[in-house]
Amino acid sequence: MDDPTDMNPFSQVPIEVTISVGRARPLVRDLLRLSKDAVLPLDRRVDDPVELYVGDRLIARGELTEMEGENAGQLGVRLTEVANLRGGL
Repeated sequence: MDDPTDMNPFSQVPIEVTISVGRARPLVRDLLRLSKDAVLPLDRRVDDPVELYVGDRLIARGELTEMEGENAGQLGVRLTEVANLRGGL
């Protein structure tokens, strides 16, 4: 059976997905002191889930993974939870 999303004219329109790995809330004075090789701590740990957004809408959560093969060295996201687009996560 054909995929019903193939019938939708918008199914071929590209969108931008933003991956949020964490947030930082430094003081302005601390930002002004940053230099090359400085580390800005985030509010999450390396193994914590990342969040995927389209605009300001959370659409999924997942874990960072390093790609293999042709895309070796690039980061990817393995989805662990996907929002019901009608009702949220």
